[in-house]
Amino acid sequence: MPRIPHFLIVGLGNVPYPLTRHSVGHLVVDSLASRLNILFEFEKIARGREATKVVMIGSTKVKLHFFKPNALMNVSGRPVRTYMDHVEAPPSNVIVIHDSLDHKPMTFHPKLGGSANGHNGVKSVISTLQGEEFHRFRIGIGRDESMDPADFVLSKLPREEVNFWKTHGEGIDLVWDQLCKIVVETSAR
Repeated sequence: MPRIPHFLIVGLGNVPYPLTRHSVGHLVVDSLASRLNILFEFEKIARGREATKVVMIGSTKVKLHFFKPNALMNVSGRPVRTYMDHVEAPPSNVIVIHDSLDHKPMTFHPKLGGSANGHNGVKSVISTLQGEEFHRFRIGIGRDESMDPADFVLSKLPREEVNFWKTHGEGIDLVWDQLCKIVVETSAR
């Protein structure tokens, strides 16, 4: 019997700074897991929080692994690689969700491969995966030209943005639809 495809959805963030712009990846992954009624547990091998469920997407049965590394953003690559190997998900089945200063708040921009565009967490993942292509879901947080970018990303997400990315928010609908599209297209290969 063929093994069902495994997909890894990683939310990048900084555990000590929940609900900040830099941790919007954690919020989105939490919302996706909540939508599927699954809870996160501590995962010892890669040192992070994981939630896993077998689901039907279209006519495709898949195993979804959600993962939030406990490592700080700039050194996320090693735990992502360790967990990816642990669940046996190929890079083509990995989706990394992260904040993007280059996109307006409450916007969603999927991308396959490419550069880190200055994002140190993504740079760490690219380095650890040795350039293998993976999917990226860039969550727009915008910029405040009057603030240092490091201070801006560690500031709290406004309530409107939190609600947009919550379990039943409009943003999570966009993310879920794109996730389903990737699963169907990748599984068909």
